[in-house]
Amino acid sequence: MNDESATQWMVLIVRLPAQPSRHRVAVWRELRKVGALSLGQGVWAVPDVPVFADGVQRALGVAERAQGETVVLRAAGRGPRDAARFEAMFTAAREEDWAELTADCGKYTAELDKEIGKGKFTLAELEEEEQSLERLRRWHRDLKARDVFGAPGAQEADRQLAECARRFEDYSERVFARLHAFGADASAEADVDAGTERETS
Repeated sequence: MNDESATQWMVLIVRLPAQPSRHRVAVWRELRKVGALSLGQGVWAVPDVPVFADGVQRALGVAERAQGETVVLRAAGRGPRDAARFEAMFTAAREEDWAELTADCGKYTAELDKEIGKGKFTLAELEEEEQSLERLRRWHRDLKARDVFGAPGAQEADRQLAECARRFEDYSERVFARLHAFGADASAEADVDAGTERETS
């Protein structure tokens, strides 16, 4: 991102009726999901780049359906210090997001350790763990897209997610090894039963 685009921001001013509160919560969720920076009550900012456009539009749509008032401004810092401060505030928010993802990656690997410790190697559990891993991957992609200034925590999150994938592959191999062993045992029992029937006939 060049210096000019790095200092360009969309500032959203959203005013909503006091009641019902669900509209205020719905707007907050949409803007929080897209990574908007809260500047005060009803005032938000995001970098003026395409990745944020859909989320901002959804939030504005919610506000308009709730009979609210919205204003969208384009802004830039008055000087390099202001621009750098704004970028630092936005990056600090992304750093918190990366830390949250990294913590969830740790919980994921701990969950795999627990299942391995219990010897729970079932297809149902494998499918559940795969869905959890996909959730982490989607979250990672979303964060990567909106971390436009490159928060330092992204590298650790990358490493942790790669470790989650490696540990999932290990768990998958254990599940299929257990299922293969079970199938081999079942086949052996069937052969023994067939041999017994031949001997008694």
